[in-house]
Amino acid sequence: MDVRPRLIDALSVLRDRVDAARFPLPLRGAARARRNRDELLAQLDDYVIPRLHSPQAPLLAVIGGSTGAGKSTLVNSLVGRRVSEAGVLRPTTRTPVLVCHPDDVHWFAGPRVLPQLTRVWVPEQDDGGEGEYEREAEYEREGAGAAGAYGGYGGTGEEEETAKGKGGGRGAGESGALSVRIEADAAVPSGVALLDAPDIDSLVARNRELAAELICAADVWVLVTTAARYADAVPWHLLRTAKEYDVTLVTVLDRVPHQIATDISGRYAELLQRAGLGQVPRFTIPELPESAGGGSGLLPATAVAALREWLERHAQDPVARVAAAERTAAGVITSLRSRLPALAGAAAAQHAAALRLTGRVEEAYERAAKRVRREIAAGEVLAGDARAHWRDHGLGGRPDELLDALTEGLASLLTCAVEEADERAADAWRRDPAAAEVSLTAAAGAAGAAGRVGVIVRRWRRCLEELAEEETREARGGQAGDRAGSVEPEESAALLAAELLGGRRARTAGENLADLLGAQAALRLCERGGRLLTTYLERALDGERERRLAPLDRLTVPPEQQAELIAALSVLQRERQTGRGKRGETERRREREEMTVGAVPGGGLGLETAKEEVSR
Repeated sequence: MDVRPRLIDALSVLRDRVDAARFPLPLRGAARARRNRDELLAQLDDYVIPRLHSPQAPLLAVIGGSTGAGKSTLVNSLVGRRVSEAGVLRPTTRTPVLVCHPDDVHWFAGPRVLPQLTRVWVPEQDDGGEGEYEREAEYEREGAGAAGAYGGYGGTGEEEETAKGKGGGRGAGESGALSVRIEADAAVPSGVALLDAPDIDSLVARNRELAAELICAADVWVLVTTAARYADAVPWHLLRTAKEYDVTLVTVLDRVPHQIATDISGRYAELLQRAGLGQVPRFTIPELPESAGGGSGLLPATAVAALREWLERHAQDPVARVAAAERTAAGVITSLRSRLPALAGAAAAQHAAALRLTGRVEEAYERAAKRVRREIAAGEVLAGDARAHWRDHGLGGRPDELLDALTEGLASLLTCAVEEADERAADAWRRDPAAAEVSLTAAAGAAGAAGRVGVIVRRWRRCLEELAEEETREARGGQAGDRAGSVEPEESAALLAAELLGGRRARTAGENLADLLGAQAALRLCERGGRLLTTYLERALDGERERRLAPLDRLTVPPEQQAELIAALSVLQRERQTGRGKRGETERRREREEMTVGAVPGGGLGLETAKEEVSR
């Protein structure tokens, strides 16, 4: 088992990159990427990293399979007493049960594996039989009633889950905490633990998810199927996954009628051979009265003797135990070479879609900005009431009325431009499947643009009046213009607004302003006013654009997640290659020593003599 610290560090970094990856946009393959991400996190958190940290830990053999396959009965029979409920009600196993030797309890007491599951303890019993199981069942009921220790899995099926709500996913809070029941029994060989998992095809969705997470934490998968369901799609999906990850796998064909045992076993073996799993250890358990749901839940010892012997051999032989764990861990790590690029590709697709949607909005608002600049230059703001007030102003009209009309005209122009941009962006998003989750939210956020634009325009007016008042005060002090000493700030502000917004229709506004304040002061005021107008136009349009993009920004599709995933994978592969190189050099040195021993003259030399020759 390669437990170099740098390899573990590389895996930890990769794990964090996977955890940070997000796939919120409803693209093709996004749901699959989310499932793959969760599965990968489960394997890294629950198995690979803990296993590399503790290579000497006992093997964890997860007993998994379809509904009614006899998983709990198999576990009970391997232990020799009823530790897991077996019966006709489905789903039977709701809280997973982990059984280990008393000497191995400390390996599973803490969060080394399955850190997201709360530990629930059953006191070790000295006596057996039905009374013991009844005491354990009573303990389980009490535990289920105490602060929801079982997270909704102590009930009778789907109705209870509907009533209580589904448990949380990885990292669920206290109210949605899931649990695993820990039992210690000396009948379990030291060096291996058995975990009875929920049904992989349970009608309860969270049971299926929990079963998948438990399988991801296994050193050994013990897949249980029956003579009636050995060709079902769900167990074969697990078998193909096990082959892809090169895990240590055992299959159990349960409840095989004696009359057709040879035929069924041969067919099952043929299917495994076709799938490339012909070398997988395969055990057959005949159909017995104890297999029925109403039985005792214990099979005769002879029925499970072969499987028990296999487990004992791998538990008690350090070489076999390390080989089984190393094969599974190495298989998962090797599978990252294909799984991480697929995840990175999905991340790239998410980022590309986010850029595309952002680009549609930015394009719409860029067109809106051009429209505003074009219409201001053409004097479109100085139309309607504003134009009438401009004519009256030349005849002695009130400057505040002209300023009011210009302010309303600018607000109207900006509002029309924003609404047009929003409609254009919304239309582009409606045609893009990636925007299905954010279109309605963005439309709701864009509502009320007229009010927000009006606020910004009024702020611009106040700043414009303050600017005009400042320049007018300076002009009064210097007496630069013919009428500078008597001009009012409102008059300067109205003429400045007309000059900035009137375009060709207000050609005389600048001349009148120069007459009031002087040429240099008027020029300076127009330059400062132009910069002020540009600032507030950008503020209005940028604010509405950001509001339209806010739902997309909240989805957190980071642009660097593809590169970070690939970079983390590259570092991991480099560390593995370094480790292989060191192991290869050690093996080559050992081979050279063995060849030297074989080449010593007088091949019949004893071992000690050969060693001396090698030393010389």
